[in-house]
Amino acid sequence: MKLAENIKKLREEKGFLQKQVAAEIGLKPAHYNKIEKGIVEASVEILDKLANLYGLTIDQIVHLENDIPKEVTIEDKGLIEQVKLIQELDEKDKKTIFNIIDTMLTKNKFKDFFNKNIAAL
Repeated sequence: MKLAENIKKLREEKGFLQKQVAAEIGLKPAHYNKIEKGIVEASVEILDKLANLYGLTIDQIVHLENDIPKEVTIEDKGLIEQVKLIQELDEKDKKTIFNIIDTMLTKNKFKDFFNKNIAAL
């Protein structure tokens, strides 16, 4: 769906008239009409004002049909390879490695807690 169609659909779903939306976002009704028809592209500033009006983000307006990925994963290939190699170890060695990791994480959390709460006293 095109951006202009998304903007029009949102307005219609809320039951607003074009002149009402135009007044809310500081445009002349004729200019807003051109945005909805796709004659004029909406600026980022206008999209931001529309997003605030509808309680959405700009991404949600642009991708109204939920084409936004729900989760973005950034992978550290080296780390993933290491985890795969750990999974190939026998149970005793895996347990040892995971105990070391747990110990280090606990130590780090305790250190953060201490720095935030105790050291401030």
